[in-house]
Amino acid sequence: MVVKDTELPYLRRCVELATEALEAGDEPFGSVLVAGDGTVLAEDHNRVASGDRTRHPEFELARWAAARMTPDERAAATVYTSGEHCPMCAAAHAWVGLGRIVYVASSAQLASWLTELGVPAPPVRTLPVSEVAPGVTVDGPVPGLTEAVRQLHHRFHRAGG
Repeated sequence: MVVKDTELPYLRRCVELATEALEAGDEPFGSVLVAGDGTVLAEDHNRVASGDRTRHPEFELARWAAARMTPDERAAATVYTSGEHCPMCAAAHAWVGLGRIVYVASSAQLASWLTELGVPAPPVRTLPVSEVAPGVTVDGPVPGLTEAVRQLHHRFHRAGG
């Protein structure tokens, strides 16, 4: 894992966005799209409480990038996120040609937390990004922030999420 100190503010923002999602009654996930020069281009959080289970922030950022960025700009960009991309989002990321992914908590960590809480398995198998999109550079988890993300998921699922 190669996460620089200069990247921590983006990752902290992902945790803030995940908190915003939780406070809006949604699953706690948040993501930030950053250009190759470090400019924040777009950010979003989960919006699946609407009933559309595809409203993941990583998927929304891939669509945003496809509509507004050149292929070279997309390849130079990084998606920072509170949780590792699910298979749907990893595929969208790869199809759009976005660059690196940096996540706070891994899919394996999330799966273990949900098992601890007795949450039923999702309808799509949990896979690491590398199995879905092997050409994408992925870094994570980020130990200094993982506990904050774990607590958000515990709060969501204890509240009946």
